[in-house]
Amino acid sequence: MCRFSHLHVHTQFSLLDGAASIQSLYQKSIKEGMPALAITDHGNMFGAFEFVSEAYKHKNEDGSLKVKPIIGCEFYVVEDRTRKTFTKEQKDERYHQVLLAKNATGYQNLVKLTSLGYIEGMYSKYPRIDKQLIERYHEGLIATTCCIGAYVPQTI
Repeated sequence: MCRFSHLHVHTQFSLLDGAASIQSLYQKSIKEGMPALAITDHGNMFGAFEFVSEAYKHKNEDGSLKVKPIIGCEFYVVEDRTRKTFTKEQKDERYHQVLLAKNATGYQNLVKLTSLGYIEGMYSKYPRIDKQLIERYHEGLIATTCCIGAYVPQTI
């Protein structure tokens, strides 16, 4: 069995960034023998229900799932999510941050963070959160270093 699983994947729900359908991602994961697969769409969890539902369509003979679904999100993190006024000199500086749910509490916290990103942090086309929200809703979550747009790669 393959011991590799993709933990940073965008689906068709990451507009202008992801093109893969959830069904095709599962087909490829099963073909490659991956034990798990995460979806981490940009700023939203629109595909979460379809993603988990698709996992239950693909079971082993013993009834276990062929590929474990891991729900995540790639957030836009800023210093202050409520700030909405910027200039050419003081831009809306944001970093990417992938957070994965490791249990039901983590899933609930992902839902809370994405909702607050849209309700309190929306600026331009970006649902933004800040470190204060992550600190408040961190339980049950796993953070990764993400991509080139994340804080760590941008800092070094």
